[in-house]
Amino acid sequence: MIGKVLIVDDVSTNRIVFKVKLAAAGYQVLMAADGEGCLATARADKPDLILLDSNLPDRPVVAVLQDLRADPRTRRVPVVVFTSDESPERRLQALRAGADDVLMRPIDDQTLLARLRNLLRAQDAASGTDLTGLAEAPLAFDGPGLIAMVSNRPERALRTKAEIKPVSRDRIVHVSQTAVFEEALRPDVYLIEADLNGPGSGLRLMSEILSRPDSRHAACMILYDRIPALATAMAYDLGAHDLADAQVPPAELALRLARLVRRKREGDAMRATVQDGLRLATRDHLTGLHNRRYAMAQMQNMARQADLRHEPFVVMLVDLDRFKSVNDRFGHAAGDAVLVEVARRLTESLRTEDMIARVGGEEFLIALPSAGIEDARIVGARLCDAVRDLPIALPSGQRILVTASIGVTLAPAGESVPDQEALQVVIDRADRALLAAKASGRNQVTFGRSAA
Repeated sequence: MIGKVLIVDDVSTNRIVFKVKLAAAGYQVLMAADGEGCLATARADKPDLILLDSNLPDRPVVAVLQDLRADPRTRRVPVVVFTSDESPERRLQALRAGADDVLMRPIDDQTLLARLRNLLRAQDAASGTDLTGLAEAPLAFDGPGLIAMVSNRPERALRTKAEIKPVSRDRIVHVSQTAVFEEALRPDVYLIEADLNGPGSGLRLMSEILSRPDSRHAACMILYDRIPALATAMAYDLGAHDLADAQVPPAELALRLARLVRRKREGDAMRATVQDGLRLATRDHLTGLHNRRYAMAQMQNMARQADLRHEPFVVMLVDLDRFKSVNDRFGHAAGDAVLVEVARRLTESLRTEDMIARVGGEEFLIALPSAGIEDARIVGARLCDAVRDLPIALPSGQRILVTASIGVTLAPAGESVPDQEALQVVIDRADRALLAAKASGRNQVTFGRSAA
């Protein structure tokens, strides 16, 4: 099954007809006969999409939509309302209450299935970025959206802009077809005239927009003079997020554009949240340095490159001397301040291509690609000096001096260490060198046997 669809209609014949069509297309079908049944089934069975008749026997469809949108369990489920009422106000009420689309009966099978596929794809794209624990912050969208109306008829664009402006907070700009891909243009929604310079040219432009990295997450609405019967299914399957024609009232067009703006920004926020979560998963929360997991993966890549180039690379372990006494004497807040400052000094003493990570309480792992023993001597001495030479300010206002011991080893050219087990052997050599530095009086750099 490729999706679970809930059909809500008080006429059993209608439910059966829908069920046969959707089941033949591979959908799992749920059914309800009224508004209360819709809410109960949606909450219990979690459908991927709801087809909702506008005339329910027990409750107004607007009330059902409002309840669906108020419940966290059903808030994001796409809802398509079917109606025989051509009243623009009734359509607008349903859209305002939370319907994703309002379709007139009768509707041909291809258009229906294309719209369902379109909405389910959008739903999958949104849910695919909602990783547990990484998307808990509330979403807030300040400022109006930016809508780029792509038209080769300036008078049409100006008229549309003037009609929408009184009922919309979003900003509309007119863009010619040739200026769509200018770098400065980053709209939330592209409102594309269907026949820019010939039949189907608007759809071709939309496909290009959605294929480019800098615009692929934008929403697209195709604007027809009058929607051709055979064009709807094609437009949805090519990626259009919505369709409209010249007869749609300005208030409805503004509402549908505003919804596309919001969905696009929700998607942006989700993607940013996931990226932040992934970044945090590879970072030490205190110092901002990379953590052990990231360090091991990066060093594996470094080892592969070293093998390919037949070059050595240097591995260092840096440990602060007598760090426990800092926590015991001044408190853990002071210890944290020391770690943050030492991390900053170490980072500033390294090249941009070098890798540094915090791998323990006061221990740092450093790797220097394309570096030999003499490079290691110079860098090791520089790191020791950077930690020791200036006192570190504590939150209390006191200033203290700290020192570091450093163990160094070299992965010689041709020593194959791309897997973690072999790489750990190199790190263990650096660790033994670090222990030797501690045993020899601390505040010094000691080289492992292979790096001597």
